[in-house]
Amino acid sequence: MNVNKSQVTRLVGRVRASSAEAEAETSEEKTGFDFSRSTGRSFLPLAKVIDQEAIKTALLLGAVDTEIGGVAISGRRGTCKSVMARGLHDLVPPIEVVEGSWTNADPERPDEWEDGLQDKIDKEGMKTLVKKAPFIQVPLGITEDRLVGTVDMEASIETGKTVFQPGLLAEAHRGILYVDEINLLDEGIANLLLTVLSDGVNVVEREGISISHPCRPLLIATYNPDEGPIRQHLLDRITMTLSSDVPLTLEDRVDVVDIATRFADYSDEVIQETDEETESARTQVVLAREWLKDVQIGEKQVKYLVDEAVRGQTQGQRAELFAIRVAKAHCALNGRDRVEEEDLRKAVELAIIPRATVLDNQPPPEEQPPPPPPPPPQDEMPPEDQEEEDEPEDEEDDDEEEEQEPDQIPEEFVFDPEGVIMDPSVLMFANQQKNSQGKSGRAKNLIFSQDRGRYIKPMIPKGEVKRLAVDATLRTAAPYQKPRRERDIAKGNKEKPVYVDKSDMRSKKLARKAGALVIFVVDASGSMALNRMSSAKGAAMKLLTESYQSRDQVSIIPFYGEEAEVLLPPSKSIAMAKRRLDKLPCGGGSPLCHGLSLAARVGINAMSSGDVGRVMVVCITDGRANVSLAKSLREPDAIKEDAPKPSSEELKNEVLDIAKKINAQGMQLLVIDSENKFVSTGVAEEIANAASGKYYYLPNAGEGEIAAAAAGALNDLKNG
Repeated sequence: MNVNKSQVTRLVGRVRASSAEAEAETSEEKTGFDFSRSTGRSFLPLAKVIDQEAIKTALLLGAVDTEIGGVAISGRRGTCKSVMARGLHDLVPPIEVVEGSWTNADPERPDEWEDGLQDKIDKEGMKTLVKKAPFIQVPLGITEDRLVGTVDMEASIETGKTVFQPGLLAEAHRGILYVDEINLLDEGIANLLLTVLSDGVNVVEREGISISHPCRPLLIATYNPDEGPIRQHLLDRITMTLSSDVPLTLEDRVDVVDIATRFADYSDEVIQETDEETESARTQVVLAREWLKDVQIGEKQVKYLVDEAVRGQTQGQRAELFAIRVAKAHCALNGRDRVEEEDLRKAVELAIIPRATVLDNQPPPEEQPPPPPPPPPQDEMPPEDQEEEDEPEDEEDDDEEEEQEPDQIPEEFVFDPEGVIMDPSVLMFANQQKNSQGKSGRAKNLIFSQDRGRYIKPMIPKGEVKRLAVDATLRTAAPYQKPRRERDIAKGNKEKPVYVDKSDMRSKKLARKAGALVIFVVDASGSMALNRMSSAKGAAMKLLTESYQSRDQVSIIPFYGEEAEVLLPPSKSIAMAKRRLDKLPCGGGSPLCHGLSLAARVGINAMSSGDVGRVMVVCITDGRANVSLAKSLREPDAIKEDAPKPSSEELKNEVLDIAKKINAQGMQLLVIDSENKFVSTGVAEEIANAASGKYYYLPNAGEGEIAAAAAGALNDLKNG
């Protein structure tokens, strides 16, 4: 190790002095009411969190190497996700920054200073100050302007040139960037955020601005899988994804209640109990940051991590790349300069296992092996002299091993060649992490427009401006106020408060959550019509009852006789559905083609209204049509008495053609085969395949089965 004892002592002393200086600077800067000072402290110390050792380790590794790639914590309500994320802030040492820098510039790394800082220092000289590492939380409703930065209107108007106003990414540099409920964050914002953090640089080119600055904070993200799915693409770009849903014993739960109660009433006492642990952890992080520069990992150790990633069938190369950084950070955290077996095992646990795709095929844990036999009696123990004689040989062997210093790797892989985890404790941890991540998919379905919804970003208008983005318009016009005012006064015109040209105008890009429309197309012909209609009615009512929050709508189109009709227009009203569904028409022929055609028309109209993002057609039929579309549409040639009757093959091709058109319009088709035979003829399945949809053979399906099939397909449609 290159850091000797005297250097460690000086480093620790410097850290403690810096911490005191940072606290003094912070207290001088604060004005007005301070919540954290009024209650002693606003967040529970990390040392007081019961269990959660894997997450605590991951957070400490992130504090050691802020460029490690971030930590994501999943968990249900009340599992200390936010508490742990905020508790890490006290363990991060203070930072030294160049005074006047808006990106927390490091005095020792001038190559990373923002534009204009070097010129300012050349004129005024460099002054530095020590302050606490920033902790910046990204709100869910944040706009792109606030995140990456935008034009400072006031400064631009005063100076007559474009002045940049930094965003949250600039403020978070060299600190912690915290995103609570990242699965609910706007999709575009989440992509932008992770792209900037991966690159380490925020490039802003908009509204006359072209500027870049470093952005390398530690990302901590939390999410609750029950509140919405998270895209696997996001999780894959975060190094460590762990679950806080750890089962606690009765004693642990009692301790949690005791600590939470005491912290609410006597926060100062709880903090004092952990002051020594917090200071020790902070010092350990500081020393680990110094040791990290000298940590080495051998070629065999890298090969071991790659083998584990291959055995776990991880996608891409991020798993092994992240695992190498985790192993080196864990090595530094434990005060070593060479990676050892323990570091490799921890890297596999934190970076590779959560990405493994073979966890769904793990065998049940085997029974624990019997305990080892007891030691032999005292009279059978080898004599002490013999042990002493053997000791020098062991010492000589140890000396030879130390001289060679081979790369240490674990004796056994976590994954066997077939991808099975052999260690029962590791298997339990892996299943816990995998099950708690929830389903992946898009966080929500949005409709973008310029007339309704939540304002997410400004845009250059295409045609007439429906909703003017006043903020972006003024920012665009701000740098030109001075010359425009001078020009206008020179013409003899009266001075205006603000000068805005048509080219400055920006419109609002709005987004709103879109529901889905489920259209039940029900075969109401034949003897089974009444059962089919009753099942469809019950399934529709079930979906309506469960779809209030998701804004989903339901429509029912029965087809019977010679045509189909819209019995229930798209609606989310349960009362309206009950009234419309009381009368169940049935009997006659089977105009399946007209039913699908009418469903397509209803779906297209619903999507054009702007309130529906996805449409799914649930067709309950045996697939056999006997009425042509032309006859259903009352075309003269088809309704003549001597009109030729189409063959079953022609009717089938007509239905398949409509199914393909439904797929071309972006609608999903789910076919529930109700043919009451031992073996289905397969026509209904052909219809589903023609529309690239889903097929279920449920000849005697009730309302529960139909509702479950429709709900499952609808979830897949939303998350796809």
